[in-house]
Amino acid sequence: MGEWSQVEIGGKVADVLPPPQAAAEKLAVLFLHGHARVTLKGNATYTSHLERLGMGCICPHGERSWWGDRLCREFDPHITPVAYLRKQVLPWLAEHWGVSPPGIGLLGVSMGGQGALRLAYRYPDEFPVVAALAPAVDFQIWHGRGLPLDEIYPTAESARQDTATLLLHPLHWPRHQLLMCDPTDTDWFEGTERLASKLYSTGIPFEQDLTTRHGGHSWDYFNHVAPRVMDFLHDRLHEERRRLPTVP
Repeated sequence: MGEWSQVEIGGKVADVLPPPQAAAEKLAVLFLHGHARVTLKGNATYTSHLERLGMGCICPHGERSWWGDRLCREFDPHITPVAYLRKQVLPWLAEHWGVSPPGIGLLGVSMGGQGALRLAYRYPDEFPVVAALAPAVDFQIWHGRGLPLDEIYPTAESARQDTATLLLHPLHWPRHQLLMCDPTDTDWFEGTERLASKLYSTGIPFEQDLTTRHGGHSWDYFNHVAPRVMDFLHDRLHEERRRLPTVP
C-alpha cells in the first residue's frame, strides 16, 4: 500500500492513498470532509482499514462548500462542487488508478455526509454505494450564522428545499445506503432520524445505526464505527462489481 500524499486536480488539492498495485479489483473511497475540513489523511484508524481491504481513497478539499450543486466562492467562483467531483475527480481516478463507477464508494462525515447523500441521490447509477456519518441533513438550521452557506442559499427555506430528504427520489435511489449518527449529536441526529424514517416509509432499502453512543459529534465516534463503515463500503462495492456484465 502506498503512503498518503497530496495531488492537484483541476487546480485544487486532494489527499490521496492509492490502491495497492496487486489488487485484483481496483476499488476506491471518495471521502467528503466536514465543515472543519478534516480529511482521512493521517487518520490511523481509517488508513488501517483501507490497507486491510485493499482500497484506495481520495479526499478532495472542498472548503465549506456543503458539497452541493451551487456555486460557493470559497470553493470556486466558476464550478460547483458536484460538477468538480464528476468532471475533474472522477476522470482523474479513471486515468491514474483505473477506478471508475461503480467501483467508487461515497463516504462523508457531517457536512460531507449530507454531501455524499445528495451526490448519490442525484446520480445513483454512478454512486450506488454511500455511507454517511452524522450527516448534516437539515443544514438549513445553520443558515444565518455568517457562513458561506448564507451566500450559497438566499434563505433557510431555499436551503431546506435542497436537502437530501427532499432530493430523494422514490423510484431512483442508490442501492446501498448506510446512515449512522450518535444519538447525542445535538445538531444532526434529528435530521438523520427523519431521513431514515422517510427511507423506511418509502420502502427504500438501507442500513442504519442510530443507537451507538461514543462521543457525540466527534472523530472519537467516526473512528469507533470505522470497522462497520469500511466493511459496508467494501462488500457493497464488490456486490456492484458482480452486477456488471462479463466480457466474453
